[in-house]
Amino acid sequence: MHRQLIAAAVVLAGAGAWAPGAHAQTRLDAEYTAYLSGLPIGKGSWVIDVDDSGYSATASGAATGLIKIISGGQGSSSGQGNFNGTSTYSTTVKTSHKTDEIALAVVNGVAKDIRVNPPTDPDPERVPVSEAMKQGIVDPMTASLVRVAGTGELVTSEACARSASIFDGRLRYDLKLAFKRMDKVKSDRGYVGPVVVCAVYFTPVAGHVPSRAAIKHLAASQDMEVWLAPISGTRFLAPYRFQVPTPIGLGKLEADQFVVTAQPPRKAAKTQ
Repeated sequence: MHRQLIAAAVVLAGAGAWAPGAHAQTRLDAEYTAYLSGLPIGKGSWVIDVDDSGYSATASGAATGLIKIISGGQGSSSGQGNFNGTSTYSTTVKTSHKTDEIALAVVNGVAKDIRVNPPTDPDPERVPVSEAMKQGIVDPMTASLVRVAGTGELVTSEACARSASIFDGRLRYDLKLAFKRMDKVKSDRGYVGPVVVCAVYFTPVAGHVPSRAAIKHLAASQDMEVWLAPISGTRFLAPYRFQVPTPIGLGKLEADQFVVTAQPPRKAAKTQ
């Protein structure tokens, strides 16, 4: 669980994709603090450009305080693509012990060009990821934005009525959201207003070792939450807060800044 908390602290799972030629019209600049048992353990930033055609995102972060002394954790993540099941995703996490790098593309919902360094540790208990399990998936960054159809209110219970089949290059898992309650937030800078709080349920499918404590804990947890706030001027909500109970206290990632601005239309990219 310790390594997973470091990863959550240093890499904000952003959202992934913007098609070539998309005209980004809205930008979210968010800054987050990660906490464990009420103590800050990391800082991160997340920038998303989004319009009706697609979206792009970059995120970076670093551990702070005692976690930084112990692990030296830092990382970055990026993605881009469109809303038709095509995206690219890459992430790097560095600690004092190793550097972990993953990159992949998703084409029509199928994972392609997967690069993982170092290779996944061999373990006879590890559930293998079959080729069939790499189909019908989204990458973790694409899964992080919630797109709400229609023209009605964004911050409603219906925003939680969704699930995703996710592949991150190593692990294939399912996330299911369910409405829990409505709440309100007040950022130090930026968004003030209602959020919808969704329960999050994690189901490992492949690539994991079932006996490992972190996997067992996440799969059994009934108390994970994501708080979703609107990206004004769009049909998207983005994570404002994520929390998960751990054996050593509550792990929490929460926005200090959640600023949305309109951007000039981008010129269409040239195609070959």
